[in-house]
Amino acid sequence: MSLPRGAETPETTAVEWELEQLKRKIERERGFQCQHYKGKCLRRRIAVRMRVRGVAGFADYAALLDRDPLEYDVLLDALTINVSKFFRNAEVWDELERGVVPALFARPEPLVRVWSAGSAAGEEAYSLAILLQEHAERSGRLAELRRFRIVGTDIDHRSLELARRAEYPELALGETSAARRTRWFTPAPPHRLHDEARRRVGFRRHDLLADPPEAGQSLILCRNVIIYFEREVQERLFQRFHDALLPGGFLVLGKVETLLGGARALYHALSHRDRIFQRPP
Repeated sequence: MSLPRGAETPETTAVEWELEQLKRKIERERGFQCQHYKGKCLRRRIAVRMRVRGVAGFADYAALLDRDPLEYDVLLDALTINVSKFFRNAEVWDELERGVVPALFARPEPLVRVWSAGSAAGEEAYSLAILLQEHAERSGRLAELRRFRIVGTDIDHRSLELARRAEYPELALGETSAARRTRWFTPAPPHRLHDEARRRVGFRRHDLLADPPEAGQSLILCRNVIIYFEREVQERLFQRFHDALLPGGFLVLGKVETLLGGARALYHALSHRDRIFQRPP
């Protein structure tokens, strides 16, 4: 946090020191790279947990983490922003269905890799699996589905457990059409996703900032994740995504995210409105 010149006091200096020590503690003990996240966002989300637990200072919250390690799980869940829905922003999924999915079926590779980065509880990865299945049914290409492998990754263990369970509250289906709800989910909450849409999707832990991406991707979806990183980290991730994509592969960002700096020269924009980009063939 930067203060106006002359505004620093012993109290504000102490608070900033306590926050810095807390960030280092989180990084050291849980591997969560706080320094790469936007400072205001990180501070706000930590403050929410402090209010919930009734502690007033960052040092007090650090002591609470020592006394109650389960609080780490709740904190990391808050910091990793694990909020998603099936077919969130319907117009994006319509565009994927019209243009990207047919292009994936047309790819020559024997294995078509799709990566949902920051997959939360799996809604995005499973939404893509549903699109692939529906396209295969309409076009008589069901046998080709065996070529596809969708991997959802997240840094949060709890989210990955929920994704593997594939049971969702009503809120998660808030942007799903009635036809798809009937076709793909059990009727009563928790709505369980049918096995037909799950069989090509796997999940594993992956830290976007620390772990190298798997190469050979045909489609990368990373929506509403990178906006929380500092700009230089965003540019580094765009380069990593480019390197992980095959020529002609696709990158999909969130509606409030866009390519920055030199990354703009790495991709063609297929839809600025829907944040769908392509690595040149």
